[in-house]
Amino acid sequence: MKSSRFLVTVLLILALFIAFMPLFTLRDAEFGGSDDRGNTLIETTDPGYEPWASPVLEVILGGELPGEVESLLFCVQTGIGVGIFAFFMGRFVERKKWMKEEQTE
Repeated sequence: MKSSRFLVTVLLILALFIAFMPLFTLRDAEFGGSDDRGNTLIETTDPGYEPWASPVLEVILGGELPGEVESLLFCVQTGIGVGIFAFFMGRFVERKKWMKEEQTE
């Protein structure tokens, strides 16, 4: 009992260290998405490049989406994906339970 408490305490301290370490080590770091990095690379290698496609919602709405709306759409997409993943994982777990019950009967 005592060794499991010690292990849990050590793991919690380690998790907190891992979570807060970037706050102190990456003070001057700039974080950007891959879209920003790609645009910068294209502008430096071929300044006359014209994009051959544009985002569908920007064409429909006639302008760029606000950052909050983009974040909302990303979160909705993530939620749908997690829901589908959790559904199938739950089905697999239940199938195992049903198969075990059938074998024991």
